Amino acid sequence: MNQHTPPGGIAPHIPADEWRRAQAAGQPVVIVVGSTAPAGIAWRRVLFPFAIAGAAVAGGWGLVAAICVLLDAAAHTATVITGAAGPIGIGGLTLKLARSKNH
Repeated sequence: MNQHTPPGGIAPHIPADEWRRAQAAGQPVVIVVGSTAPAGIAWRRVLFPFAIAGAAVAGGWGLVAAICVLLDAAAHTATVITGAAGPIGIGGLTLKLARSKNH
């Protein structure tokens, strides 16, 4: 970059007589460049953490729902098996898994 150009842009116009006067006196020329940063909240900076947190929460609720469905299916399966199996006996001990419909 040229020494007369500020970083990030082109120097604004400096009148020739002021430039020559500063050079003759040995004074530095100060160029003030206004900030181009937008005022307010940078929404992109805020949006990404909220999107990640929302996805984690949605995934957690999905996991809880899946576990509930699996436990419900296991309970129904156990009910059907115990209803169809009847009494189970091992070594002279008999265990009745479900009540008969007659009682």
